[in-house]
Amino acid sequence: MIASVRRLSKSVVGTVIIVLFFIAILASFALADMSSLGFTGGPRQVTLAEVGSEEVTEREFSGQLQRRLTQVRQENPQADYSALAGEFGPLLESLIRQKALAAFAAGQDIVVSERLIGAEIARLPQTRGLDGRFSQDAYQRFLSQARMTDAELRDEISRMILTRLLLAPAAAEPRIPVGVARPYAAMQLELREAEFAAFPLQPFLAAVGEPDARQLEAFYRSNQARYMVPEQRVLDIARIGPEAVAGVAASEQEIAAYYRANQATYGAKSKRVISRAVAPTQEAANALAARLRAGQSFVEAARPLGFSAADISVGPQTQEEWAALTSKEIAAATFSPQVNAGSVVGPLRSNLGWLVIKVDALQEVGGKPLAAARGEIAAILNGQKREEALADLIARIEDAIADGKNFREALAGTSVPAIRTPPIDSAGRARGDPGYSVPAELGPALRAGFELGQGDDPVIEPLGDGKGYALVGVDQIAAAAPAPLAEVRASVVRDWKARQASDRARAAASRAAAALSRGASMADALKAANAGVSLPAPRRESARRIQLAQMGPNIPAALRMMFSLAQGRSRMVANAQDGGFVLVKVLKVVPGDVTLQPQLVSQLQREFQEPLATEYAEQFTRAIEREVGVERNEKAIADARRRILGGGS
Repeated sequence: MIASVRRLSKSVVGTVIIVLFFIAILASFALADMSSLGFTGGPRQVTLAEVGSEEVTEREFSGQLQRRLTQVRQENPQADYSALAGEFGPLLESLIRQKALAAFAAGQDIVVSERLIGAEIARLPQTRGLDGRFSQDAYQRFLSQARMTDAELRDEISRMILTRLLLAPAAAEPRIPVGVARPYAAMQLELREAEFAAFPLQPFLAAVGEPDARQLEAFYRSNQARYMVPEQRVLDIARIGPEAVAGVAASEQEIAAYYRANQATYGAKSKRVISRAVAPTQEAANALAARLRAGQSFVEAARPLGFSAADISVGPQTQEEWAALTSKEIAAATFSPQVNAGSVVGPLRSNLGWLVIKVDALQEVGGKPLAAARGEIAAILNGQKREEALADLIARIEDAIADGKNFREALAGTSVPAIRTPPIDSAGRARGDPGYSVPAELGPALRAGFELGQGDDPVIEPLGDGKGYALVGVDQIAAAAPAPLAEVRASVVRDWKARQASDRARAAASRAAAALSRGASMADALKAANAGVSLPAPRRESARRIQLAQMGPNIPAALRMMFSLAQGRSRMVANAQDGGFVLVKVLKVVPGDVTLQPQLVSQLQREFQEPLATEYAEQFTRAIEREVGVERNEKAIADARRRILGGGS
């Protein structure tokens, strides 16, 4: 019973979720590139609904669908618009409701300030820079990734804030009176006693004999849908992977040329061990340089300026590293060919003052001779050349197909091996060979093979994860059809026996049910059933209704019927557990007494709050829609659904 009350909330789940979690969801939308969404033809500027003086257009709605699909693809990269079929209606209704609430708020002079909208934007993690604060550059990247303009995002956030401000008070702190909760609590504590008689399938099944040929043939013909063999195809598949171009390798001349062109990586790096000090004036810098050139140590020469040994030491630097610390001009002067170990450079003007530099030592570090770097360079060049060779091979095969050549002709002159599958289904299994299956890595090729029609040109399908490609063609197609009776005879015999046993069990249970309805006892009703097999003895059980709620969805049909019948009434129900039937007769109904469990009343009051809050929000929103006026263009909505979800134009 409580579960049924909870289901009342489902009609506004979309609104409530979007109201509470929009900001977090919007942030997640920007994590993926939407250029791969594949919405053919682009959205149209068609009005799906009019909300007051505002319009809900297909273009605006498709933007929301795109963002939702991006979120779904984070969990399932293969998802397309068909995955949103169940969300199309709720998402559209949510957008209409947001616009209705915004129109109502405008009529009541309720305005969301730009400052509040800006605060919400600043909370988005994707709008923050490395320092954790709002960054305009990060915000622009976020808008670009989300495919939204600043105005569109601000309008979206404004509607969400208004929705939250209007609905939250309407649904806040709903109170369930004790007088409402008490009858439900009493119903939960209701005690029932019933008698059950089972007609299990197994005894009847054991009593069924073998069918004759006529019976079997008739049953097979009337139940052919049970024995359908799915469409079978014979596919030609050629895997075109890195192994097809494994013999491609870089020449010695190419390796040497790469080595010469990348001396920044493989050549030795010139470093200079540097000490430096910055003087506030040029006169002080000149005096420091004079002391250094006179042979005084840098530590002694810089002491009058207040520098210690740790202050002046920079250590080994390349020209690029030194330029990053100072400037290109200072680095060029320091690394001039005329500068040697012990040279004093400067004074030079810098951003901090006058810089005096001493080169303490020259160092040549790193570097690899060609012989040592050959393996690394060969691996790089071989990878590049093989990628190019594979692309050339694919292009050559595609050109051959475009010229009208078939699968075998397109592969002629290549070393690519091809296989021909036995008849297989869309899962890659061969009905005639239970041990056969198409390898998992050829899954994309299998899907492509079942999308082709008879006579279609072969196609090249990427396998993903660096596994290369596959050329796929269709050799034969066998449409779905019933399996011959000879092949499925054992299954048909088993199903015929199960049908016979079920019919006999039903007939016996029906006779017993008729006797019960005439006032017979359960024991006498079992005798009247004339089942012809040994049946279990009747049993009595008692239970409270609250036990059904504790079972959740897995409530036996007989127990559910026990709480559906009036006292003294009986009914036959199917037993899903064993395929048989059960007779249920309610013997006693004892009304619940809430004084036995007074805490149940307050528990129900709490559990009713969530669906009641949702109901308040639902009713308030509907009243606002009536106030501002909402007209849905059902034809345009149906057309948009077909175009977006079905791919039609």
